[in-house]
Amino acid sequence: MIKSGDNSPKEHKIRVGITHGDLNGIGYEVIIKTFLDHRMLEQFTPIIYGVSKVASYHRKTLKAGEFNFNLVRNAGLANPKRANIVNCYYNEVKIDLGKTTEIAGELAYAALEYAVRDIKSNLIDVIVTAPINKQNIQSEKFSFPGHSEYFARHFGIEDHLMLMVCDEFRIGVVTGHIPLKDVPEKLNTDLIQGKIRIMNDSLEKDFAIPKPKIAVLGLNPHAGDGGLLGSEEDEIIIPAIEKARDMGMLIYGPYPADGFFAGESFHKFDGILAMYHDQGLIPFKAMAFDRGVNFTAGLSIVRTSPAHGTAFNIAGKNVASPASFREAIYLAETIFKNRKMYEELTANPLPNFLKEFDNSQNAKEKAEKAEKAVDEPNPDQPEQK
Repeated sequence: MIKSGDNSPKEHKIRVGITHGDLNGIGYEVIIKTFLDHRMLEQFTPIIYGVSKVASYHRKTLKAGEFNFNLVRNAGLANPKRANIVNCYYNEVKIDLGKTTEIAGELAYAALEYAVRDIKSNLIDVIVTAPINKQNIQSEKFSFPGHSEYFARHFGIEDHLMLMVCDEFRIGVVTGHIPLKDVPEKLNTDLIQGKIRIMNDSLEKDFAIPKPKIAVLGLNPHAGDGGLLGSEEDEIIIPAIEKARDMGMLIYGPYPADGFFAGESFHKFDGILAMYHDQGLIPFKAMAFDRGVNFTAGLSIVRTSPAHGTAFNIAGKNVASPASFREAIYLAETIFKNRKMYEELTANPLPNFLKEFDNSQNAKEKAEKAEKAVDEPNPDQPEQK
């Protein structure tokens, strides 16, 4: 697996597009604190999509006088040695730290649109999203439960997987941002099997793990206890596991969630699939909140985010840790490189061989024609006497 930091002078520096999230939260604080460490700029070229005046306000609030953003008109003009910012809005903005406002939602959405446009134009390589407020961003243009669904729609992906990552601890959820009461009727064998497939593919391609081992959790207490506490395990989850096994995947379970995380058995698996949001995220955040990363598996692009939210309660207090945000950048780089490596390793050599063969044949034919032309008399050339 490619590790973060494998950046040689001749290697392409990863262009990281960063959306500023909710301007009244801790987004700018963790961004600024991340790139105050100049070693980050040696490895990445950051392009923040935000508002320069808002960035200046947060810089002054944090008393980070030694730090400045490099304002550029577009990502193509980014300075590889600076933290760059692209303005998504030019008017004055009222900042209300720790509060949810309509303008904050509008500008969070604007940053996402700019980043999507630029990654489609190959001006950036990956996207790292600072936290948004899922209420104030809602509008006619943005009617999604969160970032994952937004990116899935933009890139034509019907199914994806929210995958929480911290080192070797990776846990995904079958159902995401839906009410708990709706989970049982949402679950079905095809849905679970689809999420298993996405996780398996992601572990192989994005995390460079051949033949990954995946644990699947049950829905009910004690995984249904043989049908006594629920039938979803026998009727829905186990058939999905069996279908995945028939396809050659190493899938195990269903396991009771409480006992699974109470012991050390979860360390034996490369990925864990939970049935609903809190079943997976409560143990994850309890064990890895400070460094956890949210990765959207199944997308054609690489998108990561810190595991925390806007943290309105500490916004502007200069106490937010940049660790999770920094890990989101490292993970985006690792996945980007792993995908490139996977493409190279699995590329079909036959088309290149055939192309080289055709070129050699063409060269041979041209040489034969040239040799024949020398031996044959030219009808336009008068005969020498």
